[in-house]
Amino acid sequence: MIDDLRTLVEVESPSRDLDALTASAKAVAAVIESRLGGQAVLVESEAGPHVHWSAGGESQVLVLGHHDTVFPLGTLERRPFTVEDGRATGPGVFDMLGGLVQAVHGLATLDDRSGVEILVTADEEVGSGSSRALLEERALACGAVLVLEGAADGGGLKTGRKGCGTFQVSVAGRASHAGLEPAAGINALIEAAHQVLDVAALGRPDIGTTVTPTVASAGTLDNVVPAEATVVVDVRVESVGEKDRIEAAFAALAPHLDGAKITVRGSVGRPPMPESASAGLFAVAKRLLPELEGRVVGGGSDGNFTAALGVPTLDGLGAVGGGAHADHEYLVVEAMADRANLVAGLVKAIRIA
Repeated sequence: MIDDLRTLVEVESPSRDLDALTASAKAVAAVIESRLGGQAVLVESEAGPHVHWSAGGESQVLVLGHHDTVFPLGTLERRPFTVEDGRATGPGVFDMLGGLVQAVHGLATLDDRSGVEILVTADEEVGSGSSRALLEERALACGAVLVLEGAADGGGLKTGRKGCGTFQVSVAGRASHAGLEPAAGINALIEAAHQVLDVAALGRPDIGTTVTPTVASAGTLDNVVPAEATVVVDVRVESVGEKDRIEAAFAALAPHLDGAKITVRGSVGRPPMPESASAGLFAVAKRLLPELEGRVVGGGSDGNFTAALGVPTLDGLGAVGGGAHADHEYLVVEAMADRANLVAGLVKAIRIA
């Protein structure tokens, strides 16, 4: 497993870099074929190649992951793959190349792999725009989904996820000289400040809804009343009802300054993954590893999409570790075998059922 993990980490795969993702997809396909046999097919898309492998027979379980990472080319030179003091480090080890390797090796222990499919997408980190239709199709065809995202804190499985999305609020005002005639302008920055407060007030942390302005920009020169401004907002919700409320509230945003205009783009693109979607599979996982705990987390994954279809989905089956998307990202080597066997055990149980 360490050798295969090194192979994948050392082929850098930043989202949207088509050349890098093509090389990464070929490396993922080669690892799958070398351990499981058969043919891993590269499914071309505008976001890069997705990798699909099927053992044949009646489809019963989809093992779902992604090979794109958030780290730009050159990260590997600064932070090479290393195994030291029981930890593997390097770009993407935890999110989520380690999970891919564990799953492949777990499946390799099964004498009979019929009914199993593996789908490794190329654009999960940037919203799954090109892969969503494919992963939903395969999830419905299989009827159960195991998601290889990294484990929750302490090695727990992710039994629920918030829905998440991004909104952009754009303000159009009117420029004027900030010294000679400031009142002749419509200050887009002041309007944007009003909008930030309005948007932040939509949050309901008591029921799991967070609405967080994260990026803002306005203005061109220090002596010009700004004519344009934008505010980007991160949204997380635990229920479909809150998804609908938030989307309606953004659509209803209105300007405070006379003459200002507001344009809103975005949505809660990943629907919530309720705990009910994972309950049956989590019970099976607990029988296999009684010490496992389930966690509801704020981050989204492709499991949100499959759970929204009503397909039983269990997430967080990948690497034990931490530091996703950060320079201190790591994987706990000692846990790799147990996680590989957990995937294999779940597959066996799903097919028997």
